[in-house]
Amino acid sequence: MSAEQDEKIVEAARANNLANFSSYLERMLDELFIDRMEGNEEIFSRVMTDKQFRAAAHEHLASEIFRRAQKADPVE
Repeated sequence: MSAEQDEKIVEAARANNLANFSSYLERMLDELFIDRMEGNEEIFSRVMTDKQFRAAAHEHLASEIFRRAQKADPVE
């Protein structure tokens, strides 16, 4: 399941501003990456060990998920 399909993440994006959602997503990031690790071991390893890369990935993901969740129909 992608982050955009995770009901809790989508609800958090819709209920918060980008800054608050970004803080929430930071706490969820490890779980999201672990769920998607299979077949992406190199990226997973880099995210877990390279703080600058992780920060860039987090910023991009937070913005994209937030933007898409704001546009999407409510989660049923």
